[in-house]
Amino acid sequence: MRRLGWWFDVLMLAAFVGLTALLAAGHLYGLDSAIANWADAHRPPVMYWIALIGNQLGQSGHFVIAFGVIALWLLYRDRDVRPLILLAFTWVLAAVVVVPLKEFGGRDAPSSELPNKVELFNEAAVYDWSYPSGHMVNTFVWFFTMVLLLTWLFGERARRFEPVIRIAPPVIVFVTTIYLSFHWLTDSIAGLLIGVVLGRVMARIPWRTLPLPSWLPFTAAPVEPAPQTLSFWRPRSAGAGGAQPAQPADQDRVVR
Repeated sequence: MRRLGWWFDVLMLAAFVGLTALLAAGHLYGLDSAIANWADAHRPPVMYWIALIGNQLGQSGHFVIAFGVIALWLLYRDRDVRPLILLAFTWVLAAVVVVPLKEFGGRDAPSSELPNKVELFNEAAVYDWSYPSGHMVNTFVWFFTMVLLLTWLFGERARRFEPVIRIAPPVIVFVTTIYLSFHWLTDSIAGLLIGVVLGRVMARIPWRTLPLPSWLPFTAAPVEPAPQTLSFWRPRSAGAGGAQPAQPADQDRVVR
C-alpha cells in the first residue's frame, strides 16, 4: 500500500485547527453535552470498573516504568543506549506538545460542576486541561515506542502482535475516556489528530541506526538488518518520485 507523505500530517493539523475553530465559535457543544449526559446515565458500577481498567492504556506513567525496565535491559544486553533515548524522546515529545495545547484550550472536563463546562477558552474552568485528550496522544506515541522496544527485544517474533498493539489501545481509550466523562467527544477527536501526527514524526527517525556522538557510551550499532518491507503508516520521505531510503527491518515494519 502506498505510503502517505507530509500532506497527510498537514491535513491532520488542519483538521485539528478547524475543530478548534468550530468549538471556539460555539459549535458542537450540544453534541459533546448529549454524549456526556448519555454516558453519565448509563454507567453501572461493573461497566465503570471495566472502562476504568481499559482506560489505563492511556496513562503515560505506566509506560515510563514498564518501558524503562525494557530499555535498561536492552542497554545491558546490547550495550546500546538508543532505547533509553527513544524512551526519553517519547516522554518529552508528548509533554512539550500536549501541555501547551491543554493550557491554550482552557476547557473543563465533563465531570465539572460548572454550567458552562463544555466551553473552550473558559476562564472559569477549574480543571482546564481537557482539550485535547492527552490519553489519546499517549496511545499513539507510547504504543509506537512499545512496538519498537518489543522488536528490539524479541526481533521478528514481536511482529505478530503489532496489529493488536497499534490498533486496539486507541480504540479502547477513545471509547473509555468519553464513557467515563474524563473527556468530551471532541477532546478525544482532537487528541487522535495530534497523536497521529506525533506518531508519524517519531516514525521518521531511524531509531535503530540513530547517529550518536562518539563520546556517548553504549552506542553499538544494530546487526544483520533484514530486507525492507512496505509500510502504510511510515511517512513518505522527500525525493524524486517519492523514493524511499532503506530502513532496518523492525523500524520499517512497526511504523504503519
